[in-house]
Amino acid sequence: MTPIRHCDIAIIGGGVIGLAIAERLAAEGRDVTLIDPNPPGETISQNAASYGNAGTIADYAILPVGTPDVLRNLPSLLFDKNSPLAIRRAALPSLLPWLIRFALQSLPGPAERNARTIAALMTDACPDWLDLGTRLGGGEILKKRGCLYVYETASAFRAAERDMAFRRSLGVTVDLIDPSTLRQMEPGLPEVEGGAAFFPKAVFLNDPGRMIGLLRAEVAARTETLTARVETLERQGDGILLTGPDLRLKARRVILAAGAHSRRLATMAGDRLPLDTERGYHVEWDMPTPPVTRPTCPTSRGFYLCPMEGRLRVAGTVELGGLTAPPSPHRVAKLVEGARKIFPDLPAPNRDWMGFRPSMPDSVPVIGPSRAGAEVIHAFGHGHLGVSLAPVTARIVADLIAGRAPHMDLTPLSPSRF
Repeated sequence: MTPIRHCDIAIIGGGVIGLAIAERLAAEGRDVTLIDPNPPGETISQNAASYGNAGTIADYAILPVGTPDVLRNLPSLLFDKNSPLAIRRAALPSLLPWLIRFALQSLPGPAERNARTIAALMTDACPDWLDLGTRLGGGEILKKRGCLYVYETASAFRAAERDMAFRRSLGVTVDLIDPSTLRQMEPGLPEVEGGAAFFPKAVFLNDPGRMIGLLRAEVAARTETLTARVETLERQGDGILLTGPDLRLKARRVILAAGAHSRRLATMAGDRLPLDTERGYHVEWDMPTPPVTRPTCPTSRGFYLCPMEGRLRVAGTVELGGLTAPPSPHRVAKLVEGARKIFPDLPAPNRDWMGFRPSMPDSVPVIGPSRAGAEVIHAFGHGHLGVSLAPVTARIVADLIAGRAPHMDLTPLSPSRF
C-alpha cells in the first residue's frame, strides 16, 4: 500500500481557479500541494474551460444564465437543437432536478438577487487580472480594448436599453453606440441597423492557453505538484485523507477546485450540491489579422467573435449534456454557419473544441467553507466566469485560510444556500 504523505494545504484541481489559488497562497508563504491529473508544465487539459474560453475578463457579465426572459422561452430554448441554449435529450432524466432549480432561480426575485451577487464578485475582476498578469510576465496577453454587444436591428437595440440601465445600477460601465460609431470602432463588421453596447473597462486575454501556461509554470516552480487523480476524500480527526491510484495524502486543509468534476468530492466532504455541466464549444480560423479587434458578441447569435493571437476564435453556446457524451458535430456546425453569416468568406475552420463548464442553477459559484467543517473550502461552479473570477476567488480563499475577513459577504456563495 502506498504510504501516507502529509501536507499543510492541498488544492484539488489544476484549472485556472486552482492555479490562481495556488499562486496566491504561495505568494503569501503558504505550504501548498496542487493535485491534478495532468503533469505539471504541460498544456492544460484540452477539455478544460480555462483553455477554450472566449478570453474575456467580463466585468459586465453580471446577469445569471437564468432570467425571467429565459424562463419564458425555456421549453423552446432547450429543445430547439439550433438554440444557443440546448440540451442533449438523453441527459434529460439526470438533469431534471437541476433544471427545476434553474427554473426557480430564473424567477424575477432570485434572478435579481443572483445578478447582485455576481456583480459584487466581478467588481475587481479586471484590476485583479491586470495585477496577476503583470506578476506572471504576461502583461502583453492582456488587452484593454473593451468588449462589444452588437444588436443587428433597431428594435433589439431599443430593447437593450433596459438591460444596460440595470447593469449600470450595479456598477457596470457601458456606452450605447450608434451604427456609425460601431463602424468606426470595428470596420471589419458588416453594417447593422441597431448599434452596440460598448463595455470600455473589459479586459481580454488574446491567448488564454498561453496565460494559463504561465500561471501553471509559476505554480509548478513555487509549490509541490502531484500528478494524480483524487477519488476519495475522507475527514479524519487529524486532517483530510485524499486517496486515488498511487495517492494517499493527508492534508490539514483542502481546497476543492476541480471545476465540473467537483460534485462527487463535495458530497464526500459533506455537501450535496446541484453542480452540473455546461458543454461549451469553439471553432478557430488561423489568420494573421482577425476581422475584429476586440471581443464582439452578435447578441442574436449567442457567441463571441474573439481576436486571438494569430487566429479568430468563435466561442459560445450552452449545451447541457454531462461529462461523458461525445462532442456534438451539430453544435460545431452551427458556430461555423453563424460565423459565415457575418464573414461569408471564411474557409473551413482549422480546429474546433468542446469543454466543460461547472454550472450551478443560480449561476453563482460556491466559494467558502464546507458545512461539515472549514477544513474543506469549496471553490468551484463558476460557469461562464471561471477565467474572469479566478484571481478574485483566489483572494477570497487566501483570506479564509489566513483568518481574514473577505472583502465581501460570502453568504450568497455558501454551500449552505442549497
